[in-house]
Amino acid sequence: QVQLVESGGGLVQAGGSLRLSCAASGRTISNYAMGWFRQAPGKERDIVAAITASGTGTYYADSVKGRFTISRDNAKNTVYLQMNSLKPEDTAVYYCAARDTPAVVATARGYAHWGQGTQVTVSS
Repeated sequence: QVQLVESGGGLVQAGGSLRLSCAASGRTISNYAMGWFRQAPGKERDIVAAITASGTGTYYADSVKGRFTISRDNAKNTVYLQMNSLKPEDTAVYYCAARDTPAVVATARGYAHWGQGTQVTVSS
């Protein structure tokens, strides 16, 4: 079983930036598609971004396109989410997830392994 630990969340002002990191251990993630999801108060857990195992393909939710960038460093067994131009509506708990297959899907049900989440709060 792969373990995932997110870090990098915190409090930022609108327009600011954060970089989230997801450190994997116990198993290499080099053959796993990876995703970032978020869950805001009273909302369902929705995909933010995902990346194929090789890093050559990405998916972004419409709400974050042009602002967020997902990347991975398989040599470090780590996935990143660079978040720029943050908005108050980005406030949520952000979760890293691994899919166990190389290809991306956009639903949380497609991901087998999850981190504990990291809080991102964006103030206006």
